[in-house]
Amino acid sequence: MSPTSQKYLSRLLDQALAEAMGAFAAVMVVGPRAVGKTTTAARLAAQVDRLDVPDTAETYQADPDAALRRASRPLLIDEWQEVPEVLAAVKRAVDRDRSPGQFILTGSIRATTDVSTWAGTGRVVRLAMAPLAERELAGTADLAPFVTRASQQWLDAVPRRLPELDIDGYMRLATRGSFPDLALRSFTDRQRALWLASYLDDLVTRDIEMVDAPRDPARLRRYVSALALNLAGQPSDVTLARDASVTVKTASAYERALRNLAVLEVVPAWTSNRLKRLTKAGKRYLVDTALAAAAAGVTSFDLLRESNLRGRWFDAFATMQVRAELAAASPTPALHHLRVESGRHEVDLLIDLGGGRVFGLEFKAGAAPTTRDAQHLIWLRDQLGSAFLGGMVLHAGQAVTELGDRIAAVPLSALWTAP
Repeated sequence: MSPTSQKYLSRLLDQALAEAMGAFAAVMVVGPRAVGKTTTAARLAAQVDRLDVPDTAETYQADPDAALRRASRPLLIDEWQEVPEVLAAVKRAVDRDRSPGQFILTGSIRATTDVSTWAGTGRVVRLAMAPLAERELAGTADLAPFVTRASQQWLDAVPRRLPELDIDGYMRLATRGSFPDLALRSFTDRQRALWLASYLDDLVTRDIEMVDAPRDPARLRRYVSALALNLAGQPSDVTLARDASVTVKTASAYERALRNLAVLEVVPAWTSNRLKRLTKAGKRYLVDTALAAAAAGVTSFDLLRESNLRGRWFDAFATMQVRAELAAASPTPALHHLRVESGRHEVDLLIDLGGGRVFGLEFKAGAAPTTRDAQHLIWLRDQLGSAFLGGMVLHAGQAVTELGDRIAAVPLSALWTAP
């Protein structure tokens, strides 16, 4: 079955996009290539103009204002970065008429990449779209974020019946891929590997040309591989540059470029005047764990065999799920990680729910976490008191176990399973 013949799969962004279209004249949907931005946005459009089609691009290059005037509303302008002048034309159209629901823009780079082309400040609102989360595949996209429910209902938010997943199953999901083409089609392992290799090739040869970065596919490929091998880690810029055999300046340029292409995500460190000696370095994640595995040259067998890799990919896969569901929440909670400079205490994800209230998550690629696995959450709870709403050790087993006041071990699959 081809992707076009499949029934539309509800996405976490659907409601937020519809609400934005009901209030604003222009909405931009940003995200990495091939995550489904066009498919989702086209459902709300009366006309779709793809600027990666030469004839359409030439029409907009000749007179973008006239092209907009002729178009039906709502108008979806896909791959806007192919004719960046269209942004200024949209700005002028919105200045003339602020009626909501006129334009949707989709593309694979952030509009702030080249400040000279970005004229949308105050006129265009932006929404971020991620690859498919497991809750979208499970048909539970309409549920409130699990962490939000758990912070209010505690263990009552955990479904009574959970999928029978073990670490082998989680690693298969992590290397299956969350791009719609990979997640929704019955590819063989060889076909999947070919798709991911092609994505990486396009990233280092074609996509990089859309942003301001050194044009050297071999070096960029080495840098992406270094990022993948340090997945969910905090390597220094010097370490990444050394591993990729590039200068620190070049490594910094590549990081900016990959972030602008929405392929690299950085979870910032948490800061608080209640805790001392916190590190400031962020944790780096490639946007999809299967893409990271392809870039690192590892398979699900390798991940199961090597505990360090298994822990990194379980952390990254779990973080993908949390990031996707929180991005659809309103207001959007802030994601952080926490690490004391000495390394004595670390929390994989700290979710700031506003008002100084936080919820902590630890990720363990084992099946039976104990109080020892929750020691950093226990420390954080004792430091923050009532501001600590709760903490969970999300793991690869089946059991739900209380590990102390406001702390529990819960299977990772609870994030996407219906109550």
